[in-house]
Amino acid sequence: MTEQIATFAGGCFWCMVEPFDEQPGIIDVVSGYTGGDLPNPTYEQVCSNKTGHVEAVQITYDPAIFPYEKLLRLFWQQIDPTDDGGQFHDRGDSYRTAIFYHNDEQKQLAEASKQQLDEEGPFTASVKTRILPAKPFYPAEDKHQDYYKKNGFHYRLYKKGSGREAFIRDTWKKQYSDAELKKILSPMSYHVMKEEGTEPPFKNAYHDNTAAGIYVDPISGEALFSSTDQYDAGCGWPSFTKPIQANELEEKMDTRHGMRRIEVRTKTSDAHLGHVFDDGPKETGGARYCMNSAALKFIKKEDLEAEGYGEYLHLFNKE
Repeated sequence: MTEQIATFAGGCFWCMVEPFDEQPGIIDVVSGYTGGDLPNPTYEQVCSNKTGHVEAVQITYDPAIFPYEKLLRLFWQQIDPTDDGGQFHDRGDSYRTAIFYHNDEQKQLAEASKQQLDEEGPFTASVKTRILPAKPFYPAEDKHQDYYKKNGFHYRLYKKGSGREAFIRDTWKKQYSDAELKKILSPMSYHVMKEEGTEPPFKNAYHDNTAAGIYVDPISGEALFSSTDQYDAGCGWPSFTKPIQANELEEKMDTRHGMRRIEVRTKTSDAHLGHVFDDGPKETGGARYCMNSAALKFIKKEDLEAEGYGEYLHLFNKE
């Protein structure tokens, strides 16, 4: 495996770790400071906007599994690239966006992706994100590392309150007409995903599936779950200990039917999948993602490459 480094500034670095973390081929994501000349700056010094540094994340990745082009696409989807004065409610030079390239190939790919976003993207204003040569990167203090994991409640409040969450959802959510959805989905899938219905337990496609492969959103094609994390919870629906891409899922309080449950939806297609409970296996964190088979499309391990999901083959290397 040949590891490479990518460095992105997207405003508050708390919000730039989660989208990349735990993706296939992502080895490490570190929050830190770069772009300036002051060695080993502190958070307070960087926030003063006097050091030239910006908050950034440095990503160690395997390009054979998660190529730089895909990193760029994911980066653009986390920010407002038309804002040159900061990001969302965080203002000032230390929150400006930038791509710091580490070699000529990264520079060329970054410039091409910026041009494409300018010409074809969803923005009416021009893209102002800077593309700069990488400078020394200084890891931030320990309390800022993996903040979304260590302080999940505060992180979610911040991401929502800052305006970032709504901006991402409204900018990148794909819009489908009812006619289009009914061509894509079966009647049961439409009922579950767009009418927030529930299929019968034990009488669905994947509750007892034992084949190796991944489950994707049948609307957007985004990868959601892997058979490596599936287990028999005895409930009659496919159950998983974790998603492949936590950032692709959105959790909402569901008080329908006189119950208090956490609904799980897809961000890209804004569709209902099922619910997540805290009665899963303790050794894997305790989560049970109870999904409707009708909200999933299964792709067998042997078909992943042909179907365009070759980067997920690494999930099965241990088998």
